[in-house]
Amino acid sequence: MPSFVSIIIPCYNEQATIRNLLEAIYAQTYPRRDMEVVIADGMSTDNTRSGIAAFIEGHPDLRITVVDNPLRIIPAALNHALKEARGEIIVRLDAHSIPYPDYVERCVAALEAGLGENVGGIWEIRPGADGWIAQAIAVAAAHPLGVGDALYRHAEKAAYVDTVPFGAFKREQLALIGFFDESLLTNEDYEFNTRIRKSGGRIWLDPAIRSVYYARPTLGSLARQFWRYGYWKRKMLQRYPETLRWRQGLPPLFVLSLLGGAVFAILFPLFRLLLAIEVLLYVIILFITACQTAIRQKKMSLIFGLPAAIAIMHIAWGAGFLWSMIK
Repeated sequence: MPSFVSIIIPCYNEQATIRNLLEAIYAQTYPRRDMEVVIADGMSTDNTRSGIAAFIEGHPDLRITVVDNPLRIIPAALNHALKEARGEIIVRLDAHSIPYPDYVERCVAALEAGLGENVGGIWEIRPGADGWIAQAIAVAAAHPLGVGDALYRHAEKAAYVDTVPFGAFKREQLALIGFFDESLLTNEDYEFNTRIRKSGGRIWLDPAIRSVYYARPTLGSLARQFWRYGYWKRKMLQRYPETLRWRQGLPPLFVLSLLGGAVFAILFPLFRLLLAIEVLLYVIILFITACQTAIRQKKMSLIFGLPAAIAIMHIAWGAGFLWSMIK
C-alpha cells in the first residue's frame, strides 16, 4: 500500500494563488486517496477561505482541512498543520508555489529509497507580475550572482545539500528533532534541516523534483524580502555559527565596506577614490552579467532590470544582517 501523505501549507491572504496550488495538488500522479492537504491559515482577511471552501465543494475526493494560525508566522503555521496531519510522510508546500504533477510521487520515492531524511527539488522561478521589472527579479532570484551557491534555485544535478525548499520528510523525524522553531520568523526551513543534519541525517536535492515559484513582483517587495532573510539569518547563525557559508558573509561585508568607505571618505580624500573604484567595479560586474544574460535569454530589458534587482538583493540582505547585529 502507498504511504499516506500529508501536504502542509502555510497561508495568509493568498486569494490570487491558492486555487492554482490546490489544482496542482489535485493533478498529482500520487493516488488521491492516499493524500490529504492541511492548510494553516493566518486568519486571512481576503477571499482566501471562501476560495478554499469553493474548491473543497467541487473536489470532494481530496481531503482538505483548514486550521487557524492566529500568530500569522510561517513556523507556527507549519506546526499547527503538523499537529493536524495524519500522514506517514509530510510534504511542505507554499501558497505561492505550483508543484509539477509528479512532485509528491518523486518525493515519496526518494524518501522510501533512503536517499535522504529530507528531500526536495528546485524552484522554477517565474515573474510575480507582468512587466520588465518583474521579469528581471525572477531572473535575478535564480542567478548565481544573486543567490550564490543556493543550489535549489539553479542546480542541474542531484546532490546532498544544506537545505531544500518545501522539503518532504517522514513523520518519525519530528520525534527525533522536534517541530519547526517558532522563534525564527524566516529561515525556519534551513534551521529545521540543520537539526536534521546535526542528528546524522542527510538533505537530498533532486532537480527532477520541481515546483514553480513566483518571485516578488516589485523592487520594493524584493528589498523587504531580502532584508527579512538577512535579519533572521543572523539570528539563526547565533545558534549554529558553523553553518555560515561564503555567500552569506559577502553581502554584509559589502554593505559594511560601503558605509565605512563613505564615512572615511569624508575625512580622508584617498578613501573617496577607493570607494569610487569599489562601486565602479561592482557596477561593471553587474552590467557584464546583465548583458550576457540578456543576450542568452534574448531579453534586452534585463540589461537595466537585472543589475537593479541583484544589487537590491545584496544590499537589503547585507543591511538586514548588520541591523540584526546592532539590535
